[in-house]
This record gives sequence, C-alpha cells and structure tokens, in this order.
Amino acid sequence: QVHVVESGGGLVQPGGSLRLSCTADASGSIFSINTMAWYRQAPGKQRELIADITSGKVANYGDSMKGRLIITRESGSEHTKNTIWLKMKNLNPEDTAGYYCYATVGLSDYWGQGTQVTVSS
Repeated sequence: QVHVVESGGGLVQPGGSLRLSCTADASGSIFSINTMAWYRQAPGKQRELIADITSGKVANYGDSMKGRLIITRESGSEHTKNTIWLKMKNLNPEDTAGYYCYATVGLSDYWGQGTQVTVSS
C-alpha cells in the first residue's frame, strides 16, 4: 500500500508566496518511488501538470507556472518515504486551484487528496 499526503495550501494574497509539501510512503510496497509531481485543477478546467521531479532529482516544469516555481525532493533514510516541496511565488488569482501530488511506484500511479490554494485579497 502506498500513501500520498499533501499539506501547505491556504489563502494567500496576490503577489505572495506559498510552499506545498507532499510525502509518499511506499513502505507497504516492494517497489521504489519513481517520479513525483504536482498537478493543479481549477473549477471547470482540466487537471494540468505544473512540475515533476525524478528519483534522480531532475526537475521539469509545465508552461503555466514556469519561472515561478521551484520543486525539490528528499528521500527518507530507508528510501521508502520521499518528500517533495513546491515553492510558488508571485501568485495571482488565476493560480487558485486544487493542487494534487502524484507519485509513481513500480508500474502504478498514486494521487493524494489535494490541497486547496486560494489567491485573493
């Protein structure tokens, strides 16, 4: 069993910054955690990739928030838990959305429950 849990969402003013975190716990699996990623979904819109990072810590950014994000990753001492952080800056109301963490473990995909980010004055 693999668990993916996000935290760090909330209300932020336009122009502000926010940091999200996500921990994938694969201690119930025989497989390693591969790529982890952040997606977001605004009401009435499709879910979109905003950033991903490989197990080798190679980062890739989607176009919608490029230049305003930094994604980082650390693994636990036993490598069955990995945490990623997403630092977002210069947020604007169009960034309001549910932000979802994603992890691949073996050949399977896992999603977190999501954390809401609201950008408003």
